[in-house]
Amino acid sequence: MKYELCKSNPSFEEYKNLHQTTGWNVKGLYTYDQLYQAICNSWFSASIYDGITLVGYGRIISDGIYQTFICDVMVHPDYQRQGIGSQVMESLLAHCKQENIKWVQLFCAKGKQPFYQQFGFTERDLDAPGMMVFYD
Repeated sequence: MKYELCKSNPSFEEYKNLHQTTGWNVKGLYTYDQLYQAICNSWFSASIYDGITLVGYGRIISDGIYQTFICDVMVHPDYQRQGIGSQVMESLLAHCKQENIKWVQLFCAKGKQPFYQQFGFTERDLDAPGMMVFYD
């Protein structure tokens, strides 16, 4: 099946529908208006459509030089295991290469490491884990 790749953000409604359908969990911390504003502030985005239906999405946050972070890669459940996630990742990584980005980072959901490993991603060394802080 042929899908259309758009190197731009989907509409608010398209994004909201995909987000809800995938069960993407942000723990109710943000409204959809805030989430949409976040994706609009991205350095680069890739949207995959089946006709007029958004079925895949991913984005990059970057300073355009060396800090680059892939996030929010999601595929509609009815379209998983059809290469859509790979299309999203290939588009994101191609943009990084085009812009001469050398270091690309991401977080992934538990059990999704094999998907990202096929694109050359490796887990951080155990003695150099990522860290985070969450403000209530």
